[in-house]
Amino acid sequence: MKISVNKWFASGSPWIFLNAAAVAISVIMVAGLLILIAVRGLGHFWPADIIEAEHIGKTQTTRVIGEIADHREVSTDQLRDAGYSFPAEQETASRLLLKVGNRDVGGADFRWVLERELRNSRYPETLFAAERTEWGNFYGYLKEVKEGETTVASLTSANHQDLWNALQERIARARQLHEQIYEIEKHEIGTINHGLERLRLKSRSLELKGELTAAHQAELAADRAVFDQQYKGLQARLSELYRAFERDSMIAEAMDGSLVEVKISKVVRAYLPNSMNVVDKIGFYCAKLWEFVSDEPREANTEGGVFPAIFGTVMMVLLMSVLVTPFGVIAAVYLREYAKQGLVTRIIRIAVNNLAGVPSIVYGVFGLGFFIYFLGGNIDQLFFPEALPAPTFGTPGLLWASLTLALLTVPVVIVATEEGLSRIPRSLREGSLALGATKAETLWRVVLPMSSPAIMTGVILAVARAAGEVAPLMLVGVVKLAPSLPLDGNYPFLHLDQKFMHLGFHIYDVGFQSPNVEAARPLVYATALLLVAVIALLNFLAVTIRNRLREKYKALEN
Repeated sequence: MKISVNKWFASGSPWIFLNAAAVAISVIMVAGLLILIAVRGLGHFWPADIIEAEHIGKTQTTRVIGEIADHREVSTDQLRDAGYSFPAEQETASRLLLKVGNRDVGGADFRWVLERELRNSRYPETLFAAERTEWGNFYGYLKEVKEGETTVASLTSANHQDLWNALQERIARARQLHEQIYEIEKHEIGTINHGLERLRLKSRSLELKGELTAAHQAELAADRAVFDQQYKGLQARLSELYRAFERDSMIAEAMDGSLVEVKISKVVRAYLPNSMNVVDKIGFYCAKLWEFVSDEPREANTEGGVFPAIFGTVMMVLLMSVLVTPFGVIAAVYLREYAKQGLVTRIIRIAVNNLAGVPSIVYGVFGLGFFIYFLGGNIDQLFFPEALPAPTFGTPGLLWASLTLALLTVPVVIVATEEGLSRIPRSLREGSLALGATKAETLWRVVLPMSSPAIMTGVILAVARAAGEVAPLMLVGVVKLAPSLPLDGNYPFLHLDQKFMHLGFHIYDVGFQSPNVEAARPLVYATALLLVAVIALLNFLAVTIRNRLREKYKALEN
């Protein structure tokens, strides 16, 4: 028996089983984490039913209306300390977190209540929820729809379905008007402001050079007059749109019995979750998911979407990849193909490996000091003196964030590329040289193409690390809310000097800086899942390219 056990260990089978078990445990843990994030995050968008009940408090009975956002079992010892009484044998009690909304009425979005304190719980089909651009959700009963000071529909003059249809028509009208207003303010007026700023900078540049003649002033004034005329026309259109946009309102009953007038211009959507069937809820759920990935955030990033953060993350990673790949490949080629292999080269390799372990915040501090203050400040002095003292590149932005992360990930690309170069057979190099090719031609046409899969491996690792970094980005370009995307229709189209949003920083901001923690918690999970999906998609594209390159040059390697 002892001999067979020794043979079993000598065969290496135990280590194979241990490795397989470790891999299986790792896969299960990763899958479990993703499932947890998905359930906690994606469940937020499902239209939950709205409960109405009587809350039997210590001093009075009140009506509560809201969604059940969470359910927890708490120790009765804690509740006894708070003044509640329970039987001696009862160890836990159920506590519900109700999302009551109506922050403009009650002051708080959420409310904890003991389940035993709720009486006469019911789910009336006429209870509605309205998502608003401010003050959170509104829950209550619809009473009237008004057009200015005129009542268009009310429960006294129409049934609930007609009243609800009148509300939906005006919400749709308000959303159309909002899109027109957004188009004018964001794009048309934005283009005019961009043109006026360019005229101002041109005037200042001519003034600094001493070339601001009367002819130039007249030309600039004429161009400015054209922009001013266009702006006045847009302002007149905006005034008309805003008057129509602010016209309609609704009267609704809150849970405290008060009647509240809500401007329909502040309502994103209204729905009756208690009367929805499964198909209706699935359609609503898909619409909410699409809004999350395609819209801009609102309500201090606790509502709306995260499209600017998705765009900023992808743009930064792509720009970082374009910057880090040539630097890493050139450094690896020099160390492997041209540098004399000795003490200095070994020290450089050790330094490169050590750079991979430097904390990322150190790179952020370096990027702030060198890229922004030194390099960006000098660029402003040399190329943008007309904009000073307002900085152009001497301030955190997309370019400096990408360069900082390129510096952070360049050791990974260098090491991966060197490994790829070392695996190219010497016979291929010698065959190319024997056919009359120079060393540079051999390197460019034989060695680098065959080592391209290893280069792509380095890029994949760089993308995986850079996309999730947050600490250095807080110093070199990421902000809580960016007013515009770094890519638009204004020259030079890609604005590398602009600040941007990032999914990783968005998670930090929503999770730790939000004034409304309970409302922000589901979005932390949803955004984390989205960040994982974005990184996985970027890596999948890079892996696909690497596999194609590997198949292309496999025959030569064999």
